[in-house]
Amino acid sequence: MDKVNANEEHVPELLQAHAHVWNHMFSFIRSMSLKCAIDLGIPEIIQNHGRPMTVTELVAVLPTLNPTKACHIHRLMRILVHSGFFAYRKLDNDAQQVGYVLTNASRLLLKNNPLSVTPFLKVVLDPIFLKSWQVLGIWFQNDDSTPFVTGNGKTMYGYCGHDPWVNNLFNEAMASDARLITSVLVDKCKGAFEGLESLVDVGGGTGTVAKAIADAFPHLDCTVLDLPHVVDGLQGSNNLKYVEGNMFEAVPTADAVILKWIFHNWNDEECVTILKRCKAAISEGGKVGGKVIIVDMVLMDEEKVNEENSKTFETQLFMDVQMMALLTGRERREEEWDKLFCAAGFSDYKISPILGLRSLIEVYP
Repeated sequence: MDKVNANEEHVPELLQAHAHVWNHMFSFIRSMSLKCAIDLGIPEIIQNHGRPMTVTELVAVLPTLNPTKACHIHRLMRILVHSGFFAYRKLDNDAQQVGYVLTNASRLLLKNNPLSVTPFLKVVLDPIFLKSWQVLGIWFQNDDSTPFVTGNGKTMYGYCGHDPWVNNLFNEAMASDARLITSVLVDKCKGAFEGLESLVDVGGGTGTVAKAIADAFPHLDCTVLDLPHVVDGLQGSNNLKYVEGNMFEAVPTADAVILKWIFHNWNDEECVTILKRCKAAISEGGKVGGKVIIVDMVLMDEEKVNEENSKTFETQLFMDVQMMALLTGRERREEEWDKLFCAAGFSDYKISPILGLRSLIEVYP
């Protein structure tokens, strides 16, 4: 851009561009402010208050607050109100004053909410995982498989396998996400499980998805397949069991196989290998109507993005780059899913976009 002075017409565009850069440069402040509020227990404090809570009341009951920092709480809350995590509401006994109340978003951060997303937030913003972003530029210039390897010296799954604390942090995050998705899955997608007698949850972690399905469909024998360090010591029930194994080597025989948020972790070649193992499992089962059930993102086409769905698309793009930073996977458009299914020998599939950012994909041999 040529040198400008204050009288030139394009100065407003320059300043708007400058503000745009600043907004994105400082966008990490939203997530870090949210993490701070969770660390301080603010969502629970406001919920337990039972009515709009003034900043004075909030400061008075924050259990670990240094008194010299009390004057800054309103600044933290102001950005979180602006971001939609809290809202202002007038007090019933004093219309001149306002207090903080929860929003739908902050209710998802409550520890006692069975659908809480707080464990997922904690793992995303943990320093170990954030290292990947600090070295992203370096990774583009070296031979490491992922930025996580560049920042931590091990693959993400390798790190989890050797560090029990990180492994637990990651498993809690996956379990919290599974609870939210499964609550919708067993309510809105019952038809996907009709006629099935057995099901394997591949890469099912600690079994959150499989437990919910087993409870909702008592006639269905459910198996959780995951690595030894994940399922070690976990106890099953009447129609739920845990099996140690590797999905790249073999999947137990069943009428159907479900994979929640698995394929976006892996590259195309790895995904085809997993799909072939799943196809063998349902083919050996001999059940007519056998299928692979996938819960994963179907990335929107850019030409279909509009003002109404642009935030959804942006979040999908965030997750795609997150996969680049942590693992070898990616988010995929429908045509990219189609190529994977064809390469693995499947004949047909059906996509049901009823899970928010993600979709239910049923794949048939």
